[in-house]
Amino acid sequence: MPEAVRLRKRRSVLYSSAGGAAAQRGAGAAAPASLLALALALRTLNCFLVQTSFVPDEYWQSLEVAHRMVFNYGYLTWEWTSNLRGYSYPLIFASMYKALQLLAKDNVQLLIWVPRLAQAILAAFADVKLYSLVQHLENSETAKFVFFSQLCSWFTWYSCTRTLTNTMETILTIFALSYYPIKGSKMANSCKYLALVALAIIIRPTAVIPWMPLVFSHFLQEQRKADLVLHNCIPVGLVTVGTSLIIDRVFFGEWVLVQLNFLKFNVLQNLGTFYGSHPWHWYLTQGLPVVLGPHLPFFIHGCALAPRRFRILLLALIWTLLVYSTLSHKEFRFIYPVLPFCMIFCGYSLRYLKAWKKTAASFLLLSNLVPALYTGLVHQRGTLDVMSHIQQLCNHSQQSQAFVFILMPCHSTPFYSHVHCPLKMRFLQCPPDLTGNVSYVDEADVFYSNPLGWLNKEFYNDTLLPSHLILFNVLEQEISSFLALRGYEKTATIFHTHVPQGRVGSHISIYRRKTEMNYP
Repeated sequence: MPEAVRLRKRRSVLYSSAGGAAAQRGAGAAAPASLLALALALRTLNCFLVQTSFVPDEYWQSLEVAHRMVFNYGYLTWEWTSNLRGYSYPLIFASMYKALQLLAKDNVQLLIWVPRLAQAILAAFADVKLYSLVQHLENSETAKFVFFSQLCSWFTWYSCTRTLTNTMETILTIFALSYYPIKGSKMANSCKYLALVALAIIIRPTAVIPWMPLVFSHFLQEQRKADLVLHNCIPVGLVTVGTSLIIDRVFFGEWVLVQLNFLKFNVLQNLGTFYGSHPWHWYLTQGLPVVLGPHLPFFIHGCALAPRRFRILLLALIWTLLVYSTLSHKEFRFIYPVLPFCMIFCGYSLRYLKAWKKTAASFLLLSNLVPALYTGLVHQRGTLDVMSHIQQLCNHSQQSQAFVFILMPCHSTPFYSHVHCPLKMRFLQCPPDLTGNVSYVDEADVFYSNPLGWLNKEFYNDTLLPSHLILFNVLEQEISSFLALRGYEKTATIFHTHVPQGRVGSHISIYRRKTEMNYP
């Protein structure tokens, strides 16, 4: 009987490669739907777990302006009277306020949280867009690690649901990057990415800084340069600038190019030093390391591993740090828009760690969790918590007689955007001098130079006295004689921070004047 012929098993190159690749692409295509649900759930939770104050611009350059646009009362800071800010960004929140007003939903909590929730939803879509970008350029596994790095970032958690122009600039940067013609990208669309970049510049003119090397690189690589300029750059520029001009014309009552004024003030004249200055190396030695946090070693490792096509992102990051380093006034939030660039490199690092992959991912998650929760729930929460106490006065029968004076560094708290009633309120002001007067001192500095003397001079008559004073506990001892003599009693003490500094105390005190009116 002849021996049976044994056939050698052979894997089909044709079917296994094509089929495997198709399967991977199919799995990658299905992933964003589930990832979007995850991102939406996480960013919604993120929104409610950030209950602290970051910087005044979070309210004073967005929500306070929107509140005045809709409810016809409120306060505009000096930037608006000097035509340095545009109405395009506040208009988004004004639309939300108007919609809630038309729906007869004047619920204060809704008015406070809806703008934040809208920002959280946009942040979730941006997270998924970042995943999709890396998935199309590389593969699903690398994309998942980039997505994981983005979700783990403590600074992204701290900032992405806030109503800051920097937050919207970051979101638009991610969307624009997904359409940017990086080598190998199948999602590239010049018109879309340029439109998103233009919108980011309209909202925050400094968005032009990180995009300068990216757009210049695109121009150099583009074979049809004339078409790029004539059919994309010019039409997009005209439409976005034209729209911004019209919006600002409606609300300012005159033609104003606020983006030019903004760049002139902050970059050319460098007048931002009025709000503080830092050494030239601050972004390199403090800014970027703090913003990256536990991601820093992964970012450095990823820079050495990432493909050459991503070097343009590293170049944009370095360029942004260098340009901002030339300006005296520096803040962590200014470099937030380039943080997603860093997350791409962090994702590459995790992707190629092999044996240490799970350990590194666990470390990244846990080490970011502590600062994310602490800064979101504990540090600097008092200036928001105090607004709920002030808001209670709106429901009082003697609301028209109430007068709240916030004796704190200027813009420490939100204002009408967290009260939503025409309560009489005042705070210490600190506009910079734009006339060149070298001896100029703002109201807040004058007050803190002699608090007791200032109060006695300002309120020389008892009829002028506020019904309520809001102040940090570091000020109490210095003005205790004024409080006792004018009949003020402490009604509440609110925790603010474990790290008091200078004029900012660990707690906020609320004082009520003893009168025949029974204020809360």
